[in-house]
Amino acid sequence: MNSVIEKEKKLNSALTKLKNLKFKNPRTKKDIENLNAQKNQLEIEKIELEHKYKSLRDDYNNLTHKLNELQNKEKKDQKKQSEFSEKIDELNQETDTLLEEIDKWQT
Repeated sequence: MNSVIEKEKKLNSALTKLKNLKFKNPRTKKDIENLNAQKNQLEIEKIELEHKYKSLRDDYNNLTHKLNELQNKEKKDQKKQSEFSEKIDELNQETDTLLEEIDKWQT
């Protein structure tokens, strides 16, 4: 992106210097026209690159947002799974306690 901007600045500078000269040579006039054509092409390319950059930046921001949402969802799911495992452990302990009580009453 910077090389395009630098090229554009150099071309603009060269065009300004050339416009300030008085021309008698037709080849010089043709060179200026070529430089103008190159400048216009670079401006078109610059606009296209800026649009592509903006599109990529938007895509990046969207993907980052989606990734953050997925990470948050995963954290919530892990927390729920952990809570569920704790509940199962509690139930297992209560079951063991009840079985011990039943054994006591049967003997």
